[in-house]
Amino acid sequence: MIRALLRIGLILAILLAISGSFFTYWVNLSLKTPHTHSAEQLFVIEPGMGRKAIVRKLVQEGIVKQSLPLLVYMTVQPAKANLQAGEYLFDSPITPIQVLEKINRGQVATLQLTIPEGYDRFDIVETLIAGQIGDREELEKAVKDTSLIADLDPEAKDLEGYLFPDTYTYTHRTDAQQFVALMVKRYKQILTPERRKRAEELGMTLRQVLILASLIEREAKHDEERPLVSSVFHNRLKKGMKLDCDPTFIYAAKLEGVWDKNVNNPSHRRRNSSYNTYAYPGLPPGPIASPGIKSIDAALNPASADYIYFVVNSADGHHKFSSTENEHLKAVAQYRRLQKQMINN
Repeated sequence: MIRALLRIGLILAILLAISGSFFTYWVNLSLKTPHTHSAEQLFVIEPGMGRKAIVRKLVQEGIVKQSLPLLVYMTVQPAKANLQAGEYLFDSPITPIQVLEKINRGQVATLQLTIPEGYDRFDIVETLIAGQIGDREELEKAVKDTSLIADLDPEAKDLEGYLFPDTYTYTHRTDAQQFVALMVKRYKQILTPERRKRAEELGMTLRQVLILASLIEREAKHDEERPLVSSVFHNRLKKGMKLDCDPTFIYAAKLEGVWDKNVNNPSHRRRNSSYNTYAYPGLPPGPIASPGIKSIDAALNPASADYIYFVVNSADGHHKFSSTENEHLKAVAQYRRLQKQMINN
């Protein structure tokens, strides 16, 4: 009788060992078997979701086939169960273990958007709308939130100029306020102690530097000309001359909602706006665009030159710089001939 029981026990132990080995084999095979799903499907893990809820959702959305292998794996490998909230995109096909590793690393899905140098806040709003970062109402409100720069510029009426042009990485859940705050943060990062000190040496506030840099950004098409354009503006400011900067009357027209994209429309040049530097001397009351680092540095480090005029003299946007009105008038005449040639061609 005892021998019979021992044989039965041995058989049961063997069967359990075999079933255990089979179960282990099945779990390992399941974890390493790729599964095909919709790779464009965004998988969202809400903050506070437990591992069982996450795995159940993975199964429901067809990213993995079964929940048990993942739950077993996380039980025996607790270090692999640090599942981080966020939005994920998974390759297809993909194994359950690869899915788990991606979530464990917090490798969330990201997007990228580039804000070009010289864009004003109107351009930026349109770019962000196209990038599906908030709607127009949210974005127009966000770019007027001066609390983000209260420490830098208590005079600011909006964030014009403080939305730094760069390529930004963000997630599908980034909203209008968060993206705008990211742009302002980037601007603050480039305001190094060296740049702040240089502004003090010039007797300029950071706001004045940014305003001047925005004019340089809109006028200069080539990096080597930025310090020269800066020198013209610095020289004119010292002499009390009007800056006569075309982009300022364009911005004034935009503020009034009447910009028709015709720079030769005489009503724009005559517009009675404090932003119009053909109508008022000195710097405009605020930035007219978002300048990049090179224009900011040009504003802080103008070329050592006595130029007080410049005008385009080539089809690719290079300028002719002049020290006297007579030289400038000759350059303007040359520019008009160039315009006629371009129209005729």
